[in-house]
Amino acid sequence: MSRPLRIGVVVGELSGDTLGEGLIKGIQQKYPDAEFVGIAGPKMQALGCRSLFDMEELSVMGLVEVLGRLRRILHIKKETAKFFKQWQPDVFIGIDAPDFNLRLELELKNAGLKTVHYVSPSVWAWRPKRIFKIDAATDLVLAFLPFEKAFYDKYQVACEFVGHTLADAIPMHSSKSEARERFGLQQDKRWLAVLPGSRRGEVKLMAQDFIEGCKLLHEKYPDIGFIVSAVNPARKAQFEEIWQQTAPELDFQIIEENSARNIMAAADFILLACGTAVLEGMLVNRPMVTAYKVNKISGFIAKRMMLNKYYSLPNLLADEELLTELIMEECNPQQIFSAMQNIIDGDTSYMTDKFSEMHAWIKRDADTQAANAVLNLIGK
Repeated sequence: MSRPLRIGVVVGELSGDTLGEGLIKGIQQKYPDAEFVGIAGPKMQALGCRSLFDMEELSVMGLVEVLGRLRRILHIKKETAKFFKQWQPDVFIGIDAPDFNLRLELELKNAGLKTVHYVSPSVWAWRPKRIFKIDAATDLVLAFLPFEKAFYDKYQVACEFVGHTLADAIPMHSSKSEARERFGLQQDKRWLAVLPGSRRGEVKLMAQDFIEGCKLLHEKYPDIGFIVSAVNPARKAQFEEIWQQTAPELDFQIIEENSARNIMAAADFILLACGTAVLEGMLVNRPMVTAYKVNKISGFIAKRMMLNKYYSLPNLLADEELLTELIMEECNPQQIFSAMQNIIDGDTSYMTDKFSEMHAWIKRDADTQAANAVLNLIGK
């Protein structure tokens, strides 16, 4: 009797867990008995994926911050590679987390396993020579932005444009009233969704600036309420501690959900950390401002290596500044206040019209496309 299909998969954060969930569902439609093992988040584990390590162990931001966790990360890589060489999956899929996954993929490919990297590293934005390392480490790259495939084609590196699973999951029109009813929010009130990040390090670096920015906004717009997205109890407790130390007089309604899209849909405006959540904000079509901070040394190194003038996915897709990006020292209460004031008082119709247009670009049934690309690679 032939054994079930074996899929190795590693994700490093919640956004990857969402992609992994969709990919697993797509493969299970054709191979319901397929086995999935690797490093998985809660959504993937709910579908039967066995996790060798806690996903949080790979959720480290910044170049310098990784150094403090390097010994543990190298141990996880070594043990994960050892497992897959023994288990012999039909294919290994690294989802995002390129610094970890590309090294793991190279070792597994050299050991004779088929490897796929899902979510192209930003080679078109910085460190473009990484494309040769990606080519050496992978048999296929799955990209969710159309210009990424064009970049890979230029270097003759195998790549498929599959779109993004969030573009399929989030409707073209997200109902504000339904989202507010879901969370028991006042329907006739204006709401600002505040998302200081899903990682401990992000919240540590940005929550205070976000809270102080909200304090300035409250002074000018006392009618606006604040809803905060917390992905888990740990992030909720972390935000609450910073809130009570910074501005306990402010009223934040903290909503604990591992997906922020419904919280953003309930809002009129969004203030959020730069990352995948910005893509969700674009897809729910709300005016927003994004900000980001890392360790100063990490930020200095990253800025020196950046080729692109934008950081957020909507601006990259549009190749223009649709939303304000406050990066590093620009991420401060006064500039947060000024940028938010511009969208609260200004005309945001051009921004939201472009968001709708770009939503359509990447709405391609990504879960099925990604699953088919992986199965085609291994002849299934």
